[in-house]
Amino acid sequence: MSIFDIFAKLEQERTAKAAPASGPIEWLVVGLGNPGSKYEGTRHNAGFRALDAYCAKSGQRIDKMKFKALVGEGTLGGARVLFIKPQTFMNLSGEAVRDAAAFYHLDPAHIIVLSDDISLPVGRIRVRAKGSAGGQNGLKNIIYHLHSDQFPRVKIGVGAKPHPDYDLAAWVLSRFGPDEQAAIDQAAARAMQAAEEIIRSGPASAAQLFNGAPPAAGGSSAAPGQ
Repeated sequence: MSIFDIFAKLEQERTAKAAPASGPIEWLVVGLGNPGSKYEGTRHNAGFRALDAYCAKSGQRIDKMKFKALVGEGTLGGARVLFIKPQTFMNLSGEAVRDAAAFYHLDPAHIIVLSDDISLPVGRIRVRAKGSAGGQNGLKNIIYHLHSDQFPRVKIGVGAKPHPDYDLAAWVLSRFGPDEQAAIDQAAARAMQAAEEIIRSGPASAAQLFNGAPPAAGGSSAAPGQ
């Protein structure tokens, strides 16, 4: 084998590693939020935050515009996945999910939605295999457009309103305080780990692993894909 053959072989191997795995999309992983810098870091954007954190850690890209959303193809839990960040604003999130699900012929059971939840303290997550929207407008619109609530979701705790009279919209569009950053970052990472477990072993397994209290600071937890 000549030196040119060796370099050609190395280049083929490098290109193969860099190229995304081929095959049909088997799952949608949808992070909910509102587009634009105005909403970055807000409680309502916890789903976006989870996907962004995963991208920063794994190198996954979600940067192509399709289905009224930013999307990126990749793998998670050994399956081919389309990661989705709807760009229609929260209340119309279902349009992107509906269009992507129809295009790839996916049942609701293969659509995982990551969303904020004010009923959970910051740092906690909760996996559900199906169910109502629980007052979350993005989930409500997805249920409307899919004509089904039979899709798994990972709820990311963003904390309850500080007092009953506090305006709900103002609360979910507020940003996390300095004392909450470590907890929400951990929850965002665990949300993606839970999504991976849903794909690998199902919602019941993910709920068993992730619905309890998060590990103490300094505790270890496997990152998605590892």
